Amino acid sequence: MKLARFRRVRLPRHRRQLKIMSRHPFAVPFFTILALVVLTVGGYLIARQTNHLPPVEDAKIVIVSHDGVQQLVPSKAATVGILLQKLHLTLNEGDVVEPAADTPINQDDFRINIYRALPVEIVDKGSRTFAFSAGTTPRAIANQAGTHVFPEDDVTTVPTENFLRGGSIGERVVITRAVPINLNLYGSQLVIRTHVATVGDLIKEKHITLAKHDEVTPAMSTPLKKNLKVYIERRGVKIEAVTEIIPMPIHTINDSGLAFGTNAVRQAGSAGKKIVTYQEQLSNGKVVGRKALQTVITEKPVTEIVVVGTSLSGIKGDMRLAGIAPGDYNYADYIISHESGWCPTKAQGQYGSCPPYAGSVPPYGGYGLCQSTPGSKMASAGSDWATNPITQLRWCSGYAKGHYGSWAAAYQHWINYHWW
Repeated sequence: MKLARFRRVRLPRHRRQLKIMSRHPFAVPFFTILALVVLTVGGYLIARQTNHLPPVEDAKIVIVSHDGVQQLVPSKAATVGILLQKLHLTLNEGDVVEPAADTPINQDDFRINIYRALPVEIVDKGSRTFAFSAGTTPRAIANQAGTHVFPEDDVTTVPTENFLRGGSIGERVVITRAVPINLNLYGSQLVIRTHVATVGDLIKEKHITLAKHDEVTPAMSTPLKKNLKVYIERRGVKIEAVTEIIPMPIHTINDSGLAFGTNAVRQAGSAGKKIVTYQEQLSNGKVVGRKALQTVITEKPVTEIVVVGTSLSGIKGDMRLAGIAPGDYNYADYIISHESGWCPTKAQGQYGSCPPYAGSVPPYGGYGLCQSTPGSKMASAGSDWATNPITQLRWCSGYAKGHYGSWAAAYQHWINYHWW
């Protein structure tokens, strides 16, 4: 019987090469490492898309509240704005972020709040403007919408009563403009704004005291209208007018939704102006003094509203655990921020991010939160002084009180000399 001949089957070239490579002694380790790399990268990308990121070495933990959700993000971003860009969180027209985008992220449990804008209607002298704003005061809403308001203008909010008739679904900001008046006070030209009705009412509102022979033009009963010229004159007497600044008032609101040491402006303020008039006193034809006659406020100051973070979490929360009094938090925070950037393992001469504990502390130079020199001094506060921020803070507090009498005095010394 004739035996059938078997033809040799030749594998495709790429399969032959793969078969040969598989026989190489390093083939198994190579393909194992390759598979692990693929799995690691894939897992990281999936985690990134779902915001469940693994811990990042030397990152700050940031709590971002936006759109009804709260994200817990480890990040090395230097500022609020950079982090928002990395998270693809866009600020739309009228949105507000607290603290501001240029605020440094310098502590754990740093808090960022994004307030989304709502539709508003600005009613100004009969004209209507529609905008979006997340402002918290009527004046802030108007300014954010690009409508300039003077300090004397009345700005109020009222709810929309009839959507079909008003065409607005949000708040209405109503601006009642003050009337500008050109006042010539003893030769000084002033522009003042008011809501009162007559010249006499204006003089009373501005607390102008008229002397017996003062002349007022036009008559006290004259109705006020835009750019009306009002003259108050005192003849035969030399009078000097001096413009002075009225300091801007600041109203502070504590907010536990922001981290301690951060703040945000919710309503921009401005300083005011006043005119003080003086009558010169003469003796033998020479000026020997002067007497204040009138003080007229020509521009009211606008209160700036500032929200101040009070959340003590992360490493700064250790101030409370270390027994530092709340009234001293700002002083301690300022000094420690400038000494070590709140890094308990930073040695003198180290800059940038907070390094991990090296296993030992240099025998010379500053070390720790307060840059104790040498760091071993802190052993008096506890054996774990090299790594425990609470132990370090206890020592810092004792140092502040022992050398300067108080944290406030230590802070003042640092301001004056840039060391402590």
